[in-house]
Amino acid sequence: MVYHPEFESAGQQSGLQVWRVENLDLVPVPQTLYGGFYSGDAYLVLNTIRTTSGRVQYDLHYWKGSGCSQDESGAAAIFAVQMDDYLQGVPVQYREVQGYESKTFTGYFKPGLKYMTGGVASGFRHVETNEVEVQRLLQVRGRRVVRATEVPLSWESFNKGDTFILDLGEEIVQWCGSHSNHFEKMKATQVSKSIRDNERCGRANLVICEEGEEPERMLEILGEKPELPEAQADDTKTDGANRKLAKLYKVSNADGDMELTMVAEKNPFPQDALHSSECFILDNGTNGHIFVWKGKEANAAERHAALNASEQFINKMGYPTHTQVQILPQHGETPLFKQFFKVWREADDTVGMGTGYVSNHIVKIEKVPFDASTLHQSNAMAAQHGMVDQGDGEKQIWRIEGSDKVSVDPSGCQFYGGDSYIILYNYQHNNRQGQIIYIWQGAESSQDEVGASAILAVQLDEELGGGAVQVRVVQGKEPAHLMSLFKGQPMVVNKGGTSRAGGQSEVAETRLFQIRANPMGDIRAVEVDPVSSSLNSSDVLLLVSSSGCWMWRGRSSSPAEVHGAEKLSELLEVTSSLLEEGEEEDAFWAVLGGKTDYCTSTRSKNQMDAHPPRLFACANKTGNFQIEEVPGELTQDDLAPDDVMILDTWDQVFVWIGEEAHEEEKTEGMASAARYIESDPSDRDPGTPIVKVKQGFEPPTFSGWFLGWNDEYWSSDPLEREMEGLRA
Repeated sequence: MVYHPEFESAGQQSGLQVWRVENLDLVPVPQTLYGGFYSGDAYLVLNTIRTTSGRVQYDLHYWKGSGCSQDESGAAAIFAVQMDDYLQGVPVQYREVQGYESKTFTGYFKPGLKYMTGGVASGFRHVETNEVEVQRLLQVRGRRVVRATEVPLSWESFNKGDTFILDLGEEIVQWCGSHSNHFEKMKATQVSKSIRDNERCGRANLVICEEGEEPERMLEILGEKPELPEAQADDTKTDGANRKLAKLYKVSNADGDMELTMVAEKNPFPQDALHSSECFILDNGTNGHIFVWKGKEANAAERHAALNASEQFINKMGYPTHTQVQILPQHGETPLFKQFFKVWREADDTVGMGTGYVSNHIVKIEKVPFDASTLHQSNAMAAQHGMVDQGDGEKQIWRIEGSDKVSVDPSGCQFYGGDSYIILYNYQHNNRQGQIIYIWQGAESSQDEVGASAILAVQLDEELGGGAVQVRVVQGKEPAHLMSLFKGQPMVVNKGGTSRAGGQSEVAETRLFQIRANPMGDIRAVEVDPVSSSLNSSDVLLLVSSSGCWMWRGRSSSPAEVHGAEKLSELLEVTSSLLEEGEEEDAFWAVLGGKTDYCTSTRSKNQMDAHPPRLFACANKTGNFQIEEVPGELTQDDLAPDDVMILDTWDQVFVWIGEEAHEEEKTEGMASAARYIESDPSDRDPGTPIVKVKQGFEPPTFSGWFLGWNDEYWSSDPLEREMEGLRA
């Protein structure tokens, strides 16, 4: 194994470490300069996460600047392979190209990335910490990923649409173009603050000015301001449709030349297509991503050649040179990789509430166990378990009949698959009042009534002042909180309904109910076809017929599901006999029309590990669905008031409507969410609940995913608060 003294400190502590390649050697970068990169240099960036279980996760990035020499770029790639070897092949490796970095990489530097001209090989002098003899100009661009790029020190670099930082060492001038966006100005102030506090150790004087109010010092350096051009286009969104396109190849490098064998032309792929003795390339190049998977038993030469193989592949396919590359060891797969597979099962998948902590490559989330006694105080618990409260607030229920809504007894818990319903719920969380409008649409409800339910929900929201959270629920996809509203009774969904011709349908002579509990123990009982293929080893089923009633208990079912079946028996006023799976009597199979195959696989409960929350800005204008992901840990200032954004927590998709968003974007928000689900690489269920949330009225099931959420955040202008912080 090749050794370098810097490897000894690599990954010893949790957090970020950065090295620059200088004269083909590896040199650590001071922590105060993290986030600043020279275009002529190459860097290694290592992020280390230690879980409470003792497991260590490494993300190793090899970054090369746009002006980096071939020698230094090659040296950085070699150091990355050697450091990976030193860390026992555990790291996930990333190839990063200036201006096109991965979301994992940009997430480390939330205040923004800074690109400076020059580098070691070019002979340019690097700016040092606390340097006072500096003259440089940075152009700040980007809403999700903020990039401050050094440009020529001249008015010719300016335009009316961007923010610029004139760094003069002891004085920093932030200049805001007359057409610059309010949200982007706020992001630029975070960059200015980072330069002042980190590079100048808080000693520089910072001046913020608007176009036309330039201070004398700025005019002394740049001369008289000429007429400036308009803003430049900065389209960083990608076509969302390309997210779904992927192919899987087996790659071999036995004789030094890369050989590719097509394994699957279309995703989602089966997990068993990957073999431990081989290396594979997952090609999502049309969306700018290539993944190289290294089997733990693949030969060392193939594993070491993974980065080179990816670059050969990019050239072979004609993809842009900045295409992002992830190199993944077996058992170190990221959520972005797993999303292309039908079902991904970990070696240590468990049944139950899951592990105490999960780390991943999109955001880090501390898992919070469910505790009803403290739920009303914890936003994180509310978010992770989909519960704003215990379901003990006031509710009203209406069934849709024609184009109107008819009141239903709120103490009831029985619904019909042929109907649509509106449920209004009032909750209190952290001393804050809120309202949720659930729009429940039965699987057999008519299109007219489904449409009427959506229109009537909007009208109800307007009557309540426009601040209610609207949740579209398709039968079978009920959120945990909706199931909790029925005071310990199962939520029962019967076949039939009033929207069928002739009104309420007749009850069948033989009925079979599938009973399933969520992690909180709330129960849904759904009437299914009375045939043996409807059985499932993970559930309890209740069979009701004229010749007998049975409670069938699947091997992997829970005590809560047995309790739910007992409650359902009481509701239906029947007495049932308990049958264990595998001990069925002939009469049971006879009522179901004979014994046939049914689902016997166990459901994995470690869902947050495979599907951590993700935040996107989406646009669906002119029919072209565009998407841009927000990197790093989710914070409230990632939500732009002039945007419509999507928060994907897998069980449900939130559409967040900013106050200043264009009317067209507000109207298109729900359509964008539907297009987002449709474009998911893993073939998401189109019935995934979509939750509409308005700025200032966020429920804890939404806000709990964000670090340090403050309900008063928008009561004053966030930009003004940033400015005050800079003047402090």
